[in-house]
Amino acid sequence: MKANWIDFKALRAKLDFAGVLAHYGVQIKTTGKQHHGFCPLPNHNGNRNSPSFSANLERGIFQCFGCGAKGNALEFAALMEKIDPNDGPALREVAVKLQKQFFPEWQSDSPTVTKALPSKATAPSPPKLPEKSEPANKPGTVINAPLDFELKGLDAGHPYLLSRGFTPETIQRFGLGYCSRGLLKNRVAIPLHDATGALVGYAGRVVDDTAITEENPRYRFPGERRRDGTIFEFRKTLLLYNGFRVKEPVDDLIVVEGFTSVWWLDQNGLPSAVATMGADCSDKQAELIVSLVKPNGRVWIAPDGDKAGERHAQTLLALIAPHRLVRWVKLADGKQPTDLAGHQLNTCFVF
Repeated sequence: MKANWIDFKALRAKLDFAGVLAHYGVQIKTTGKQHHGFCPLPNHNGNRNSPSFSANLERGIFQCFGCGAKGNALEFAALMEKIDPNDGPALREVAVKLQKQFFPEWQSDSPTVTKALPSKATAPSPPKLPEKSEPANKPGTVINAPLDFELKGLDAGHPYLLSRGFTPETIQRFGLGYCSRGLLKNRVAIPLHDATGALVGYAGRVVDDTAITEENPRYRFPGERRRDGTIFEFRKTLLLYNGFRVKEPVDDLIVVEGFTSVWWLDQNGLPSAVATMGADCSDKQAELIVSLVKPNGRVWIAPDGDKAGERHAQTLLALIAPHRLVRWVKLADGKQPTDLAGHQLNTCFVF
């Protein structure tokens, strides 16, 4: 996970699609920032004489309305190399190949990052490291420090939890309960643990969705606090929810967006489930996911059935597929894993 780690997120952000097209011999014809022309893909099975191929050079995405192919600049390069973009190891080889060709001076013993591909008319500029996904720690700041307290008096029998179908055993297992005071007042308190199992904070989920506003979000995470001159900060991007319960690498790991999906999967006999606590996945979370799965194991992505969920899956595919086999469980529009009954979950996840 060190020298052979490819930051696909940074790669997609940096790729110059015009340079990629030019590299593969595509004569660029633009209207504004949109290229239109004949499909150059070697596996194109549509009309060759129709300008069905379109690429947005600013967003770095393409689509052919003839053969149906679509994706980002890296996936375009894979298709031009006659590689399936869903084949993680092969996709990584395409990224490595592009890096070696355009940036041979890049150090092989440092984390691998492919930079923007220059067009043939532009000389390559010296490579720069991508911006870090995590902000640098401020002096005197401690990140995700273990708490020296636990919330007391939580109501584990609150109607919100029971109405969602969670059993008392599940509620107790995850330490859940309605909080009636403090920063998490009128929310279900959710204990958050790091990889060692240490309690590092609490998230709070509103129990009345009609009360959700910009100032009162669905989920509230720990804020910055100060004590004796030290700043304590919580970063959810550095941990996986429920990851500490996976004691050793497993054959199959399910990755979801939210807390409730983890509870529901666990209650229905699928305990090896973790959540990124949102529709984004950081590089650190991706590394943690890979570390929890055996080399020949599988990662099952089960995001919500909406645009955010699709973005979540695409990010995970790019980060995880080069290292582990990935399966994407696509749910119907508007559906979440918690909407599936036990027998439906068993159909989705065939281990």
